[in-house]
Amino acid sequence: MSYTKTNYEDIDKVSDAMHFLREPLECRQVGITIARCEPGWSSQPHDHTEDEHEEVYVLITGSATVRVDDEDVSMESGDAVSIPPAATRQIRNGDEESAFVLVSAPSDSDDSADGSPSWRLSGFQG
Repeated sequence: MSYTKTNYEDIDKVSDAMHFLREPLECRQVGITIARCEPGWSSQPHDHTEDEHEEVYVLITGSATVRVDDEDVSMESGDAVSIPPAATRQIRNGDEESAFVLVSAPSDSDDSADGSPSWRLSGFQG
């Protein structure tokens, strides 16, 4: 088979919001997370300095704020924000449910023995 398919609702949630799809989809070079955020939900502030993952957050429904370092970035449905590894980030949901697609990729400077980028997973701090 030349593809892998899954439904994010079949994946157990982490931090009451996140569905990690990288392993179920057998991805080697990209991470995909679906975040279904209940009203008032917030993730823990964190960065990816150690694992060097850059991320893109795409808000699919609702509105929310993504705090990047010391700046609040207001997000509306359809907005995307790119976040470099060293920046501290936190999702802060408002009064309604929102849904994000989070895309991450490891640095290609620390390749594994077979030449593919290596994932150093530290887990999502939600």
